[in-house]
Amino acid sequence: MTATLPVFVVAGIGNGTGTGGAAARLFARSGYRVALIARNGEHAKRLAEEINNAGGEAAGFGSGNYSYKSISATWDEVKTFKWPSTQQPAPIRVALWNAASGVFKPFLDQTEEDLEMSLEANVRGAFAFSKQAISTFKENELDEHGARGTLLFTGGIASVKADPYGSSISAGKSGLRSLAQSLAKEFGRENIHVAHAIIAGWILSDLSIASQKILDKNEFIENQNIRLDPENIAASYLYLVNQGRSAWTWELDLRPAHQEW
Repeated sequence: MTATLPVFVVAGIGNGTGTGGAAARLFARSGYRVALIARNGEHAKRLAEEINNAGGEAAGFGSGNYSYKSISATWDEVKTFKWPSTQQPAPIRVALWNAASGVFKPFLDQTEEDLEMSLEANVRGAFAFSKQAISTFKENELDEHGARGTLLFTGGIASVKADPYGSSISAGKSGLRSLAQSLAKEFGRENIHVAHAIIAGWILSDLSIASQKILDKNEFIENQNIRLDPENIAASYLYLVNQGRSAWTWELDLRPAHQEW
């Protein structure tokens, strides 16, 4: 591997079975070094080890939480990290904010802590991550697609369609979408691609399988018509990164084939 091999940074990987993990694996196979940021540093290190064992190059970074201070400090670690193959930092070209947090319960039962949890993951952390990513991208030369870098956000249907019992997560996700749109308008003129993905439905992961109460678990696992596959979402993210600058997408709306909407 060479020092010019680009870096893909993803924040929010859970235990590695969802969208963040799938994106990390796909970008590693597609010629990127991968920097994994997670609140649980052991999860990040475990996924990094898996990618390294598969022939990629990855490193895990534990942030502890998604506060503005923690995300900013963790980004500095990523930016200055000396990759084992070259013993020097490498250019960061793609960054994905995949973190999320929220609860679903009646509004009068939601607490200040519920709101703070949603705002930290969906707004404050995302704001800090975006500021660091864009500042880093501004240092880059244009790539073969005409971009200095690509900043991606995993959003949710709550950003555009509020449901009962989702007051705190709707506040967070709509804030995330507005942040992404503002950045797309401001920094597209500097050849920085910003894109937001509305994920409308359940994503297949260990967590979603365990939390299924409405759907039959086996049906949920096997039937791709009724849930999203994280590998398919990751492929959409790679598609966004490879778009030419004359036709950039700012927002994707991804949903299962049989989703009612």
